Amino acid sequence: MVAAVVLIRAERDAIPGAAREVAEIEGVAEVYSVSGEWDLIAIVRVPEWEQIAEVVTERIARVDGLERTETLVAFRVYSDRDLDAAYEMFD
Repeated sequence: MVAAVVLIRAERDAIPGAAREVAEIEGVAEVYSVSGEWDLIAIVRVPEWEQIAEVVTERIARVDGLERTETLVAFRVYSDRDLDAAYEMFD
């Protein structure tokens, strides 16, 4: 599983609708509305590296009302859920 964090800046009035639309995209696990420089954060989880580009550039970036995105690709995941799943593979 490959994970990425997508930081999203959107037009002010478009934030709620854009958040819902991004959340419906296959590969997007979660979307958060946040304070600060960015308006939304999308967590993307896909099986293959190539799918990150597809989800971000072909789907998320085309959502109406989005002004800018920045994608941070995760090298490793340290959440309890993901670590437990990894250890179960060796049981």
